[in-house]
Amino acid sequence: MTQVDHQFDTIGPDIAGSRIFKVLAFLYGIAAYLVFFVTVLYAIGFVMGLVVPKTIDTGADSPALEAVVVNLLLMALFAVQHSVMARQRFKTWWTHYVPKPVERSTYVLLASLSLLLLFWQWRPMPAVIWDIKEPDLAVTIATLALMGWVLVFTSTYLINHFELFGVQQVTHNLLDKQAQPPRFKTPLLYKFVRHPIYLGFIIAFWAAPTMTVGHLLFAAVTTIYIFLGIALEERDLIALFGDEYRQYKQRVSMLIPWRRSA
Repeated sequence: MTQVDHQFDTIGPDIAGSRIFKVLAFLYGIAAYLVFFVTVLYAIGFVMGLVVPKTIDTGADSPALEAVVVNLLLMALFAVQHSVMARQRFKTWWTHYVPKPVERSTYVLLASLSLLLLFWQWRPMPAVIWDIKEPDLAVTIATLALMGWVLVFTSTYLINHFELFGVQQVTHNLLDKQAQPPRFKTPLLYKFVRHPIYLGFIIAFWAAPTMTVGHLLFAAVTTIYIFLGIALEERDLIALFGDEYRQYKQRVSMLIPWRRSA
């Protein structure tokens, strides 16, 4: 029995092993996934200015300093929650209080809620940095942004989308199925770049026919966070897979396809 298993037992083995707990955990995991899915769809509209009631460039006017401070705090809240809860040390402590089968779903739910808070409270900064007037070029750039989002989703399915967002864990728990130990694999896109999900986000955030100050702030800060997240994630992956990941890191570029890794 691992340390994490022992911590999980502290919630009560009878409760944790009961059928009703497993059903409730499964329903919770599905609900968390649906919240995540809606949040991502809203994020596409928010960044691209499509369909949704409040986008990155709409909302009540506010003083420039207030807008910068509020927006930075909102992004910092998401960054701290998203990074800290992903670390193994935090997970070991967290599973004292959250049953292991729903740990990932809880992480996904809280990340989604912090993003929804960001969308709700975001202060627009509408001064224009660039605005592409030529229709064909504007459509091309908007299409590139959509392709960034497609790259994000495609990359998650290549490495197990439902495990990444907690559904597989609650399903296995419901079916009394043991999770397989993590295996290092590099399917398709991962043979060209180590982090195609992050590459997709960068494309989606920066490919904008109209770039405002608020959009630029969002794109710049999230890009900085992506590089920080890569550093933390790769440290964890090296701890988990050792030389296998070190060799992969030497062989495959971080974000730019076909560029030799440094």
